[in-house]
Amino acid sequence: MSPLEPSPTRLQPVTLAGPSGRTILCLLCLLLFAATGCSPLGRNTIATAPGVMEADIDSATDEDSQYVTVEPEEVLEDELAALNQLGDWEDGSKVQESRAPEVTYDFPVVVNRQVEFYLNLFQGRQRKYFRRWLARSTRYLPLIRRELQQAGLPADLAYLAMIESGFNPSAYSRAHAAGLWQFIRGTGRNYGLRIDSWVDERREPEKATRAAVAYLSSLYNEFNDWYLAVAAYNAGEGKIRRAIKRYRTRDFWQLARHRYLRLETKRYVPKLIAAIMIARNPEKYGFTDVDYQEPVRYELVKVPPRTDLAAVAVAAGTSVKEIRHLNNELRKNLTPPRMDGYQLKIPHGSAQLVAKNMSRLHPVITTGYKTHTVRRNETLTRICRLYGLNKTTLLKANNLHSSRLRKGQRLRIPYRTTKYILLREGETPDTRFARAGRDGRLILHRIRRGETLSRISKQYNVPVHIIMQWNNIADVRRIRAGEQLALYLDDGGARGGSLQTARADDPALPVLNATKKYRPAGQTGSRTRVTWYRVRTGDSLWTIARKFRVSARDIRRWNNLRNNMIHPGKKLVIKKG
Repeated sequence: MSPLEPSPTRLQPVTLAGPSGRTILCLLCLLLFAATGCSPLGRNTIATAPGVMEADIDSATDEDSQYVTVEPEEVLEDELAALNQLGDWEDGSKVQESRAPEVTYDFPVVVNRQVEFYLNLFQGRQRKYFRRWLARSTRYLPLIRRELQQAGLPADLAYLAMIESGFNPSAYSRAHAAGLWQFIRGTGRNYGLRIDSWVDERREPEKATRAAVAYLSSLYNEFNDWYLAVAAYNAGEGKIRRAIKRYRTRDFWQLARHRYLRLETKRYVPKLIAAIMIARNPEKYGFTDVDYQEPVRYELVKVPPRTDLAAVAVAAGTSVKEIRHLNNELRKNLTPPRMDGYQLKIPHGSAQLVAKNMSRLHPVITTGYKTHTVRRNETLTRICRLYGLNKTTLLKANNLHSSRLRKGQRLRIPYRTTKYILLREGETPDTRFARAGRDGRLILHRIRRGETLSRISKQYNVPVHIIMQWNNIADVRRIRAGEQLALYLDDGGARGGSLQTARADDPALPVLNATKKYRPAGQTGSRTRVTWYRVRTGDSLWTIARKFRVSARDIRRWNNLRNNMIHPGKKLVIKKG
């Protein structure tokens, strides 16, 4: 029998609760590092930690690279052409009940010429596809079957996701349908799925499955026939209503004999029946060497808006790729803005590790490189405009002494990005970076007369709010000439003394043209009592806010904090009315 046949053990996602859960919820507020989203060159992040691999600095964050072609469409044209050669569709009188004593179906399974066509196709020309779909199926079947059973629907409908997407939550069709259940935008939104530039919940298996179950329930309630309901899932209920009205029959096989329904819709039912028959008893059809995948297991944590997935990956001791895989609905490496308490999935068993590591995370601005291949008649000026660089930066990054380029030449393109490191127990950022090490260097920038944080930000390509965070600056206007600013930078592998001083005209770092300005929150009224609080080990904004009976949001506003990251020794302004 198939490993899919026994009723699977329900794998519940773990929601953190109790003291350890509250600790994680508090510490995860420290994840709100928006440097990646704010820096003009910081779209990517690098996650580094002791014993943890670096995240790919070129990891995709754009929409197009996250979607893959839906596999059932790759051979669709050949499939439809071969199906069309079978001639007339057999009607209900020629359909015989399938009798397989070793399997009991809860979906109406029949065998006719068209069903036999798909049974042969899946065992023959499309065998490699079907084997791949079987292997993936066990990753999502426990979830899908649970939702179907709770709704009182046939559990065998789970294999509708097989013929829709091949059990691939990232599948994207030429009709712009996405996810396991191949929802188009309009239908997905009608059934409660969020689809925007930050999130596409069609790609989130649990939410998409609940939406599909609701849609299938609605279709069956209307047509009272599973063949018609499944056909309507493909063609739309309006198309099936009109077909019934035109031909005055509610027999799917009779409707299939006419040309009104597209062949792509008509083949949907026999293809599903064949998929169910094989998937429920794969050994009978020769699928004896399938490497079935384990069901998805994870834990849930609530995180604030714009949480950087690279920071989560470091804290959880995993990769950004794994976090993205678990949170497939996200279209960027950040959680959505203006959405408090986003439920983020982390690897199963990593909750305590996240709790331990979050307070030790520290952001470092680093320089990454990507490759540009010079095209015919392309100039240095054009390439600089393309990437927002100046000529000096590009020449220095490639050890070039002339702006002459040749076709096919490969250029290193520097960009600013953020990586996250874990401080050791009792370690501060200053002590970590003041000594030689692989994590970067501490640069002391002495402020000159007339300099502003905005100007310094442009020189080093570091967002203003990161400089403020590093140096406990509450007001951008209150910096004085002669003061030193600590900058934690990693120049893409540059070596030398890790503690350096820099002047405003220091040419050692890459210089980029465009940048954004960051305005801190304005000051509040003066009719308040101001208290200074020095952060201790184990403190978080949440615990400090409770101590002084204020909100964490107010503490961020009073101290011009762009995120919830604080370190032991940092002084915070606390205002009491």
